Amino acid sequence: MTAASSDFAAVGTGYAAYSRGGRGRLRHDITARRVLAELGDRPARVLDVGCGDGEMVMRLAAAGHLVSGVEKSPRMLASATERIAAAPEIAGRVSLTEGDIYSLPFDDASFDAVVCHGVVMYLPDSHVPLAHLARLVADGGILSVLTKNQLAVGVREALSGNYAAARTQIESGQAASVGNLGVTTRGDTPGYLDDLARAGGLTPLPWQGVRIFHDHRTDWEPSEQEYRAALETEWAASSRSPYRELGRLVHTVARREAAA
Repeated sequence: MTAASSDFAAVGTGYAAYSRGGRGRLRHDITARRVLAELGDRPARVLDVGCGDGEMVMRLAAAGHLVSGVEKSPRMLASATERIAAAPEIAGRVSLTEGDIYSLPFDDASFDAVVCHGVVMYLPDSHVPLAHLARLVADGGILSVLTKNQLAVGVREALSGNYAAARTQIESGQAASVGNLGVTTRGDTPGYLDDLARAGGLTPLPWQGVRIFHDHRTDWEPSEQEYRAALETEWAASSRSPYRELGRLVHTVARREAAA
């Protein structure tokens, strides 16, 4: 996770707390489950763009994949480096680099998977960033993008009782709003993200809605039993309409067809 502005580093502590909480765990568990299912058992070369404090890097490396993480924020990158160093069993499969989504220092078709979660919602648009990401996907590989779901604008606000903000967003269809971390985020529709994947030569796979029933529960601290039940319910709904359209986040996956 990163932002268009270096000011986003200031919310690093809040992001760490979010990742440990129920809402953050839902995001990471659902997206990781989908990515790992698409990768299969063979060790893959994976690039995580906007890797934040290394949460997805660690999950993918723990599954046996070779993971390169790129992060713009020095503070977040330092946090990721510290976490990886504390896990020597995976450290040999991980490399971390400070870098920007607009100038990634990799050759075309270098990775079996490129993941970019919680990044483009902070950028002015998604068209240019996704073009940069798509070129890095090798034949047979996937591009995984998680961002704010424009279809669900106003849902969080309405369920939280902030009806004025919800009505404004719903009536205007506005794609941008201030999130719980205090930073403005911009939404995209799943269809638009799929179109961008096609423009990059990829074939879209079914998309998911993430955090459908629990997004407004900012103080949610479930027991492990409650969390597991919630996770499986969210997972079941994530790929089914009309539920998936109401997810705060949209997770799109696209594959570059293997050469004949």
